Amino acid sequence: MSDPAARRRAVVLAGHDGDEATARAGLTDEDPRVRAAAIGALERLGVLSGDDLAAALADPDPQVQRRACEATAHVPGDQPPSLRPLLLSDDSTVAEVAAWASGERVPPEPGAVEDLMALAADHPDALVREAAVAALGAIGDDRALPAILAATRDKATVRRRAVIALAPFDGPEVDEALERAKHDRDWQVRQAAEDLTD
Repeated sequence: MSDPAARRRAVVLAGHDGDEATARAGLTDEDPRVRAAAIGALERLGVLSGDDLAAALADPDPQVQRRACEATAHVPGDQPPSLRPLLLSDDSTVAEVAAWASGERVPPEPGAVEDLMALAADHPDALVREAAVAALGAIGDDRALPAILAATRDKATVRRRAVIALAPFDGPEVDEALERAKHDRDWQVRQAAEDLTD
């Protein structure tokens, strides 16, 4: 089959039809859209392995890396592949999805909190900072509180996420940040703060 779109459709259908061989063959396709579809198909079939994910996370194409990050967030097993290298990706879209996925892992990957704190503070892309802050809130580790508090002074989209991320925390500095957020110039920041303090 020479048409990449047709190969992608075949891989997607394989995930619905129980055809592991066709889905698995897609992992090594020359087209990244087919490789990304293969990850989803194997995940749907319940046969996506840690080795499959590790290879996909190391794929040179960002589309494949993003899809692998999504799948890695929920992969069963005691030792899923590390997302930490993807948090440092030069591609902001990859770093964003890796940050989200890091917040979904239970338990969190060792070292991820520190990486996410660095992203929340310093990443040039606001979407990555927002995803990192959300992940820190989902993890709820006390070490992350200073980074989340600092994010309540970032741009509006990050401030909104930071206010929500304060939910698992308490203390006078949290109360102060929420009170300040109630008077934020962005109505969604104000609403998030009101929702947490009602």
